[in-house]
Amino acid sequence: MRLVRSWLRDFVDVDATAEQIAATVGLRGFEVASVEDLGGGDGVIDFEVTANRPDCLSVIGLAREVATAFDRPMREPATAAASTIQLAEIAAGASDRLRVTIDDADLCPRYAALVADISPQAKSPDWMTQRLQAAGVRPISPIVDITNYVLLELGQPTHAFDLQKLAGPEIRVRRARAGEVVRTLDGVERKLDVEMLVIADRDRAQAVAGVMGGADSEISATTRTVAFESAYFKPTSVRRTGKKLGLKTEASARFERGADPNGAGVALQRIAALLTQIGAGAISAPMIDVYPARRQPRRVHIRERRMNALLGVTVPPADVERILTRLGMTVSRTADGWDVVAPTFRVDVQREVDLIEEAGRHYGFDKLPATFPVVAAPAPAPDPRIPRDELVRRVLTASGLSEAVTFGIVDRASAERFGAGNAIAVSNPLNDRFDTLRPSLIGGIVDSVSHNRRHGRDAVALFEIGTRFSSAGETRAVAMAWTGPVGRVHWSVPPRAADWYDASGAVQLLCDALGTTVRFEPAAEPFLVEGQTAAVMTAEGKRVGLVGQLTAAAADARALPRQDRVFVAELDLDALAAAKPPADESSRPLPRYPFVVRDLSIVVPDVLPAAIIRGTIQAASRGLPAPLVGPGGVVFFDRYQGKGVPVGSISLSLRLTFQAEDRTLTDAEVQRSFDAIVAALAREHGAIQR
Repeated sequence: MRLVRSWLRDFVDVDATAEQIAATVGLRGFEVASVEDLGGGDGVIDFEVTANRPDCLSVIGLAREVATAFDRPMREPATAAASTIQLAEIAAGASDRLRVTIDDADLCPRYAALVADISPQAKSPDWMTQRLQAAGVRPISPIVDITNYVLLELGQPTHAFDLQKLAGPEIRVRRARAGEVVRTLDGVERKLDVEMLVIADRDRAQAVAGVMGGADSEISATTRTVAFESAYFKPTSVRRTGKKLGLKTEASARFERGADPNGAGVALQRIAALLTQIGAGAISAPMIDVYPARRQPRRVHIRERRMNALLGVTVPPADVERILTRLGMTVSRTADGWDVVAPTFRVDVQREVDLIEEAGRHYGFDKLPATFPVVAAPAPAPDPRIPRDELVRRVLTASGLSEAVTFGIVDRASAERFGAGNAIAVSNPLNDRFDTLRPSLIGGIVDSVSHNRRHGRDAVALFEIGTRFSSAGETRAVAMAWTGPVGRVHWSVPPRAADWYDASGAVQLLCDALGTTVRFEPAAEPFLVEGQTAAVMTAEGKRVGLVGQLTAAAADARALPRQDRVFVAELDLDALAAAKPPADESSRPLPRYPFVVRDLSIVVPDVLPAAIIRGTIQAASRGLPAPLVGPGGVVFFDRYQGKGVPVGSISLSLRLTFQAEDRTLTDAEVQRSFDAIVAALAREHGAIQR
């Protein structure tokens, strides 16, 4: 909001320069973007106004802040006297020149209108055009300049219709009809829907309520009669309409944050006063003000002890009353504090702490001592997901992956490709690229790989920890992706491209670190290559993730180079945590007796997963004279397929490690255990020992 110093002085007498005003108000929580010297003692201060302070998107709103900061009285703007503007019958919503009807009082709680006859010879005075230009607004004509002037001065958007261009002297505030089209002031025809509010005449829409007027009723050089509009529109309706139409205007910026519903009539009175002052026209009919349910100011009570406890300093009661009164509030002293009536233009004041903040910032944040807050209760236990996520980061970073962070909202095509039909649409999306909550992290991590590849990175290995969304609720997951050469590039070792074993190895390493035993089973996913895809299963048989190679179609859809082989994995961290067995905190001594190693080569069908072979061996070894040593008791060290091996079969070589905790094993015990394992493999899978 650009504040012109000379305009500010219409409301409050401050002798300070623009730089001094900016510095003083800046200490009260307002960020100053720039200060510009206009010469002659005048200047412009560009304030960055936060979304919760729409009242400060006006000269009078910032003037209240300046008056409070410098402890100066405020003057109200000059408005037309009540005797000059008669009030039409509210129930009828009509005068002898115009009729107003509100069909949707929920989206438009108040609508006021004023009819004026325009003087064709009138021109905007220099003081008005200079102020508008200094505030960044281009002067156009006296009527348009007056509406822009009131918008900047009071923060209340208004609009002027050429009354002769309307279909009858009637204004109707209604929802748009399905497929209705209106040509806005920028010359663009915009298609409306039934959720949008419009200002219409008897036949058609003439403006998009709270956003932009229509070109068909635009003020021109031939305009002789004008209907001024000043209304209050529901903020969410204006915000939704503006986003759907791709329109952002000065009016919508104020309405969507929350205008003052009780300021509509004042704005029309100010317009009437300016019309008379610059000789641009005269009021020709009583003001129409349709306001069925008047908005009452909010009453809030402040406890003095609570205020001093929150601020950490004792604020003198006189300062509290002075500050809140200067800000436009009504303050009454009570036994334990104050009863405060907050005006309706302060939409941000809802609770006691809001008023405490107002007192604190104008008393001076620099006066608040640096103190530790009083701890009234022990801190809650940390979320167990936090250390778990940190462990995941350490493991995957140590495995050579870099962390990526992507958006939780994706495009529908990505959600449907990687989400198995679990996509949840966003009801009010920013644009088509962000219209669906992600059901999987794979889409985002693949896009990150694509981005890195397009920027010249050959080797990319990324992971992301985040939340997934589905109709069943939210789950925490981790996704990984690899492409290009793996490991450190060195002249002594030829480069090796990432493969399925890199991906599955990282998954296995992470699950081991999380304390969950998993196995891989063949699986099918539409976006992963058949035969290069596995489901990650817990010991209880619950699926907790997947790993595989991205199909060419899925890679093309995410703009990846065609020659790339991309491997991805995704694990449900919540499911892994639920499957984790209770921690065994007992300690066991290292084995005292030697182990025995036997190698075994078998021929089995080439479609038989190695995990099933390992499971068969471990199941067969239970109760044998010579037990296998833990999970590492079975190791695959060779794989051969070719001459000497039947078609459709494969030769696997395994190393079996036997060890007992209470004795040294004999050769006979080891041999009996070895023979039992071979027999189980032959019985279960038709394995032939080589």
